[in-house]
Amino acid sequence: MDKTLEKEVHDVVIRFSGDSGDGMQLTGTLFSDTSALLGNGISTFPDYPAEIRAPQGTIAGVSGFQVHFGDSRQLNPGDYCDVLVAMNPAALKANRKWLKSSATVILDGDSLTEEHLRKAGFKTLDPLAELNLEGYNVVVPDITTMTREALKELGLDNKTVVKCKNMFALGICFFLYNRPEDHAKKYLESKFAKKNPLIAEANKRAIDAGYNYAANTHQFANTYTVAPAKLQKGTYRSISGNVATAWGLLAASEKSGLPLFCGSYPITPATVILEELAKRRDLGVKTVQAEDEIAGICTAIGASFAGNFAVTTTSGPGLSLKSEALGLAVMTELPLVVVDVQRGGPSTGLPTKTEQSDLQQALYGRNGECPVVVLAASSPSDCFHYAFEAGRIAMEHMTPVILLTDGFIANGSEPWRIPSMADYPAIVPPIVNEAPEGGFMPYARNEKLARGWAFPGKPGLEHRVGGLEKDALKGSISHDPANHQLMVKTRAAKVAKVAEDIPAQTVLGDTTGDLLVVGWGGTRGHLQAAVERLQAEGRKVSLCHFNYIDPLPAGVREIFAGFKRIVVCELNEGQFANYLRGQLQEFAYEQYNKCEGQPFTVVELVENFESLLK
Repeated sequence: MDKTLEKEVHDVVIRFSGDSGDGMQLTGTLFSDTSALLGNGISTFPDYPAEIRAPQGTIAGVSGFQVHFGDSRQLNPGDYCDVLVAMNPAALKANRKWLKSSATVILDGDSLTEEHLRKAGFKTLDPLAELNLEGYNVVVPDITTMTREALKELGLDNKTVVKCKNMFALGICFFLYNRPEDHAKKYLESKFAKKNPLIAEANKRAIDAGYNYAANTHQFANTYTVAPAKLQKGTYRSISGNVATAWGLLAASEKSGLPLFCGSYPITPATVILEELAKRRDLGVKTVQAEDEIAGICTAIGASFAGNFAVTTTSGPGLSLKSEALGLAVMTELPLVVVDVQRGGPSTGLPTKTEQSDLQQALYGRNGECPVVVLAASSPSDCFHYAFEAGRIAMEHMTPVILLTDGFIANGSEPWRIPSMADYPAIVPPIVNEAPEGGFMPYARNEKLARGWAFPGKPGLEHRVGGLEKDALKGSISHDPANHQLMVKTRAAKVAKVAEDIPAQTVLGDTTGDLLVVGWGGTRGHLQAAVERLQAEGRKVSLCHFNYIDPLPAGVREIFAGFKRIVVCELNEGQFANYLRGQLQEFAYEQYNKCEGQPFTVVELVENFESLLK
């Protein structure tokens, strides 16, 4: 091949894949960040193995990172990839099904040994024929060998040298898509500046070696350019859902004037929120890594009683353990935000895979009549907004709030326009500083039905909190039947009243039509892409996507009434559909469900919607 031609394309999907120790997450992140700095819209999907130490070279140990970048905002990380970088046969086999018909496959030729092929489950010594890849553009450079050759003068041991092969693959992709190397090299310099500058130099040389290999060998018929996206003016950065959640909580702390306390137990995939908050002592944040999930939420409840904006973070199994203490927060009517980053279940389930199967637990998973506000974020960047909202509602309405995210948006990233805090409202909790005439009544309520928040240590504001039922005004223990009935209804009415303090429900598309697609939480990107594809074909399809779950926003009934059919799409077996059947019983609900630990694909959604339209 004598000449490489340059083509302009609108969007590209690349999947980096290899053993969990091959550095695919870093490789994908550096490529994504470089594309974001060039102004491209990006959406990423890190895909981690579920086993901590899966046998090397096996499909169970394959780690992947998919990035979708283009000349417009990317709503999802893409269904199928234009380029697959596979560092071993297992990565190739695991990702064969995600190749587009015209895809380029870059496979490390050094990994094609009998042992690697056997571990990956190949029956022959020809994986390309076995996987029917004859029609694809398959490039098999000896990445490991060339990495060793490029770094031989540095005097590093073989293990350290081989670890740099992911940067060789990154260099190939930088050439293929006309990406500059500067950002990646600066990152490597800062990462290893104190530990070992020689390792930084080795990785930088590996990037150059990969780039030069692709440029000089003419293995690729084309290189590609992707124009910057036309995004709203502002300052942008790439952000993951977990980091955005942490920052949204920080913003709520700032706007309330109260210090942030986070008591949590590390759990995949929520741990990064705790880690991110632990970095911000400069902002007055207090974090406690508790010995277990129960201790995490109990320290947060105590901190709330003491006058902090209190948060605890977890995933599905941890939410189960927190349920009793969450009931305590409901009974004491203290503000608390519980962030649940959902993952595949039940039990330990699929720790690194995504799902939306904690909804019923969030809504009902406590003893007694125990209502809490439930919100759900729908993209990595809007985790910031809904974390802020969770804090605002919790503090102003004196109630626990569960914020649902999921592994897909928590680990994924996209460009985020950094907001001005002047655009966010002040949070005004009902703090009581002085006893009113006649004495302090801890369960006297304001127009939001929120009780007063009196911090300990203030004369005249002494009061009891605890798990036993309280008198409707005094807060003293009460076993009176009529009082209990009143308090049950009041706590429910307080949560229902939050509907007056949130935006009305909106719809993407016309307010009447043949099919209304309904979703919630982290499925928005795929659902919106599928709906917009059908709308472009003239189909009468609209999307109604929910972020406020309990209570439901105003206007839902009117929206639903405008469509002939309603299909509820979610990554579980129908939990939101069943919730809607209870809330809005006059409508019939179709369902499209998936429980594979993977997000929807736009292709499967379009096929389902088309079948319903027939």
